[in-house]
Amino acid sequence: MAKDSGKGGFVEKVVKIKRCAAVVKGGRRFSFAAMVVIGDSKGRVGWGYGKANEVPPSVQKAVKQAERKMLEVPIVDGTIPHQVIGRFGAGQVILVPAHPGTGVIAGASVRAVCEAVGLHDVLTKSFGSTNPVVLVKATMNALEQLRTKDEIQRLRGVAV
Repeated sequence: MAKDSGKGGFVEKVVKIKRCAAVVKGGRRFSFAAMVVIGDSKGRVGWGYGKANEVPPSVQKAVKQAERKMLEVPIVDGTIPHQVIGRFGAGQVILVPAHPGTGVIAGASVRAVCEAVGLHDVLTKSFGSTNPVVLVKATMNALEQLRTKDEIQRLRGVAV
């Protein structure tokens, strides 16, 4: 479900649409919650969660929130600079750099984030929760922890 939103060249991927039912006098009233990941395929990615009475407005709200929560991720030759573990709640995601030609080895939720950010070669494994919302947040936590070799040298003040 990837589509180019046109605004700033972002690719948006709808990870999950949840339907919620409230029982009222006349029957059931449905509302929808959408989890969306957007990215520019060049190292920027964001996620959003929107709720509305219809699906399209919930997706629009999620995209708007994702644009405000953009994260800059270092990418080295189409993969990540080092292995990293991301955690959120009961979910845990491990991202491992891979050689060129490997592709994105990941489940649907983690794959959406990796493709949106522009990773071409990465190995992933998720543990614990299988909830797509938790897995996206755990993946974003992992991507926040990434540092390049130059950045670490600068922060420590030593040459590696």
